[in-house]
Amino acid sequence: MASHQTSGLIGAAFGVFFVQANAAALPPAVAVPLRLLAIAAFIRLFIALRRSRVPSAATGGTAPRRFGRGYLIVVAAEVAAVAAGLFVINRLLHAPQATVGWIALVVGLHFFGLAAVWRMPSLRLPAAAMSACGAVGLVLAACGCSTAVIAAVAGIAPGALLLGSVRWSVRTAPGPAGSPA
Repeated sequence: MASHQTSGLIGAAFGVFFVQANAAALPPAVAVPLRLLAIAAFIRLFIALRRSRVPSAATGGTAPRRFGRGYLIVVAAEVAAVAAGLFVINRLLHAPQATVGWIALVVGLHFFGLAAVWRMPSLRLPAAAMSACGAVGLVLAACGCSTAVIAAVAGIAPGALLLGSVRWSVRTAPGPAGSPA
């Protein structure tokens, strides 16, 4: 797989993970269809990514190198921020209901770093949306809202945003026949 396909697959995998991990807080009549839709979306995205066209020198495009040093620095900072935040939230604040908000906030912020490293300003919109979901999730947790509400805002919504962002990137990229996928 080319780097754009791999990064799309990573985004889609995290999207389906966000939905799967947080759907448990919702009633089964809502959780089951959401989980099935997320899995179906992931499968469809996987197929679309595999079929997507890889830029080549022959077509005038070049495939950017996405997984270099800058990427590793952004991901290392993300992992450190998640770990430190979870320690504070769970051990010092004793507020486990805030963990999903913190994770969504940090994942959203890491997309700003990736936008800079990969020179992809288009990542700023999903970065802002996910960060906002995480921040709202933290506020909801601080206000004592139910786990279901927090999971929907800071877990399900970011998962849908990730899946939708990958779908958008596949749709706007040239497909195998030179048309949108």
